[in-house]
Amino acid sequence: MVGPESTATAADAVPGAVTGRRERKKQATRAALREAALRLALRHGVEHVTVEQIASEADIALRTFFNYFSSKEEAVVAAAAAGAEALIAEFRARPATESVLRALREAVLTVFDQDHAASRDYILASRLIRRTPALLPQELAVLAAQEKALAGAITERLRPAPTGIYPALCAATALTALRVVLSRWLEHGGDSDETPPMAILRQEIDQAIADLAAGLDRPGRAPADDPA
Repeated sequence: MVGPESTATAADAVPGAVTGRRERKKQATRAALREAALRLALRHGVEHVTVEQIASEADIALRTFFNYFSSKEEAVVAAAAAGAEALIAEFRARPATESVLRALREAVLTVFDQDHAASRDYILASRLIRRTPALLPQELAVLAAQEKALAGAITERLRPAPTGIYPALCAATALTALRVVLSRWLEHGGDSDETPPMAILRQEIDQAIADLAAGLDRPGRAPADDPA
């Protein structure tokens, strides 16, 4: 007879499988809270939403909320953070033969394609952040983390690895340019919830990439057919 103490599952025999399942469950919980927070904030306004409402909307215990987020504002802005993470992941996946600016361009266009899962919530969160000053501190934290992650990815892409400030400077400059591009792109949508045409985004990002590639002391260069 086999007692409970000697019964082992396949997952018990493979610790990585348990870790993988646990991590996926944590990611799913975080996503549920993030999506609930954004949904409620868009519906009622951030100032009228409570942490208790977010937890209830996500069907998750209140105490669990604080395992993932310190405040409702952080949970709302997490949708923008997810978009930033998707951008870094796409950048890392670009062919090593592409320049830093070319890889960034392609990563942005991939993420903000209307079929990309991360783009919809990122756009909604970005619009909400623009009209909600209380979210600014959380947005700045997301941007700082994004710059650090991109600087690391740039260092990994370049061989030999660059020294000095180049990775951090390149990441900060490029992401600032992308924020300007995305802001201009979203303005084309006005107050509607419709996503502006991708053709406009391509035009805006090509101009920004061309300006960065040419050097900021040489303004006004027309976009090239093959940026960077």
